[in-house]
Amino acid sequence: MASVRQVQVTFDCAEPERVARFWCEVLGYVVPSPPEGFATWDDHDRSLPVERRGAAFACVDPAGVGPRLFFQRVPEGKVVKNRVHLDVRVGTGLVGGERLAALEAERARLVALGAAHVRTLYADGVEESCIVMRDVEGNEFCLD
Repeated sequence: MASVRQVQVTFDCAEPERVARFWCEVLGYVVPSPPEGFATWDDHDRSLPVERRGAAFACVDPAGVGPRLFFQRVPEGKVVKNRVHLDVRVGTGLVGGERLAALEAERARLVALGAAHVRTLYADGVEESCIVMRDVEGNEFCLD
């Protein structure tokens, strides 16, 4: 049986480049180099049939550790809660007030980038605090 070596996370969205650039900022990811023969992604995009222009974009972890994120345009809008979401691990190893302060600082940074704060779940003696957010197209994610 073969084992999986890599995972890509794919987002359905209306504006792939906009959502990808948001996630680049959130995660410190970068836009990969354009395909061979193209100086820029815009040059590549102009080479495509009109209906495929702007239909996809990606971002990658510059260290090569995290998964590639791929964003594809779909005709339908988001209508229900995501069944899968990303946890952005900004509070790892922190507890109590220190953890909450780190989460709130990241929440403020991401809201300035266009994210929306949904709710804060405060520590309850069993679980630590986390913050539920939405990206620029309404996809849920957590600051954990």
